[in-house]
Amino acid sequence: MPRKFFVGGNWKCNGTRESIAQICQEFAKGPSTADAEVEVVIGVPFISVDYTREKLRKDWAVAVQNCWVGKGGAFTGEVSAEMIKDAGVEWVILGHSERRHLPQLKESDETVAIKVAYALENGLKVMACIGELLEEREAGKTQEVNERQLAAIAAKLKEDDWKNVVIAYEPVWAIGTGKVASPEQAQEVHEQVRAWVAKNVSPAVAADVRILYGGSVTAKNCKELGGKPDVDGFLVGGASLKPEFLDIVDAYKAN
Repeated sequence: MPRKFFVGGNWKCNGTRESIAQICQEFAKGPSTADAEVEVVIGVPFISVDYTREKLRKDWAVAVQNCWVGKGGAFTGEVSAEMIKDAGVEWVILGHSERRHLPQLKESDETVAIKVAYALENGLKVMACIGELLEEREAGKTQEVNERQLAAIAAKLKEDDWKNVVIAYEPVWAIGTGKVASPEQAQEVHEQVRAWVAKNVSPAVAADVRILYGGSVTAKNCKELGGKPDVDGFLVGGASLKPEFLDIVDAYKAN
């Protein structure tokens, strides 16, 4: 079976009720994706989940952008997987480079892996992010970094868990910088990631798992990127707050 194209949006720490209502109104102008070969999920701040779901077109889903490592309790400011599931949200973004690298956060590979496993155990689906820094790419360590981050996650999952995971490859040097990995660079890394999954998880999981590209995806570059055989969609940052996101969703036709 061909892999269904997947377009995730990540609003990060952005959005007011006014701006959310406006962008959802713009998104509503696009054609229905209900019967199309594309799945669309918008990652929103916790505080905006219900309001976004109320305003967002019903053929698209919402995700949250983080969760706690385990059950709820005396963890001020955190939100557990059980709470997310109870709120009717199906998806969570975990391991995003900003969670891994912002000095105020600095989540380790192990922390990300624990979160992924716990979220899956509690019925959530996960966009699991991996990717290298600029200095790591320049040092020829792209594959090493991606495989290290994947290995931490894979060590905590059963093979059956992977049906609820999409992998988002996000070269950190291309996020919000305007720099974009060329379609050839993206395909090369995605192919490496799929080969690693085949060898270290199973060939069946590798054939089925969707690998997204994230890093300054726009309406101008999405079709060429989306046409590569191992690019199964995108995790989109800034452009997911703009009407051009509809054009990026439409890139599934190029796959």
